[in-house]
Amino acid sequence: MKIIKTAVLVFPGTSGERDAHFALQRNNFSVDYLWHDFDQSLEYDLIFLPGGSSFGDYLRPGAFAKYSNVIKSIEKYVLQNRGLVVGIGNGFQILTEVGLLPGGLALNESNTFICKDVLVEAINLETPFSNSINPDNNTFRFSIASRYGRYVVNNNEIDENQIIFKFLHNPNGSSENIAGIVNKDMNVFGTMLHIERSCHPFLGYDEFNPIFESIRRYLTRE
Repeated sequence: MKIIKTAVLVFPGTSGERDAHFALQRNNFSVDYLWHDFDQSLEYDLIFLPGGSSFGDYLRPGAFAKYSNVIKSIEKYVLQNRGLVVGIGNGFQILTEVGLLPGGLALNESNTFICKDVLVEAINLETPFSNSINPDNNTFRFSIASRYGRYVVNNNEIDENQIIFKFLHNPNGSSENIAGIVNKDMNVFGTMLHIERSCHPFLGYDEFNPIFESIRRYLTRE
């Protein structure tokens, strides 16, 4: 089995890096932690930005993190199409702040923190993050946990094929029920769905994780 080298980024205040590390290792990825001040070339197949509250979210989620040294390395990594990037929760917020993904994250319509399981439907099965999903079994349960989780985007900012997941029952008022997106080059994926918490029966989920399986299939061309 090919080793997929993965970097999990750590910013001051992030809290999901251990969950991400566990999930990635469980899915047979090789994992390193990288601190936010890393400023060298990223020699990895996959870059994972976990959830949490980077720099305390004092201005707005992701607003301070986007000025970290490692972000410059990620921008070069994406531009050169050297591998894949995944942003979960605060990681998704950071990617929109940087401009690597369209739109942005706003307060939930309820103006409250929402922590619950949600059902989503896979819309586009032809991306590096969704290619192993069976079209006859494309509904999944994931968890969300955020206050700034409402995805907002204008129609002219995003194409339909950039939408991977949609909520079956919109929990936070996200535009067009969008629950997960990719950039136009399809090498950057962002979502508020905590896929890293959905990989073990002990947590109440099936061991099969469609996103990790798809990433592996794409990177190894299996």
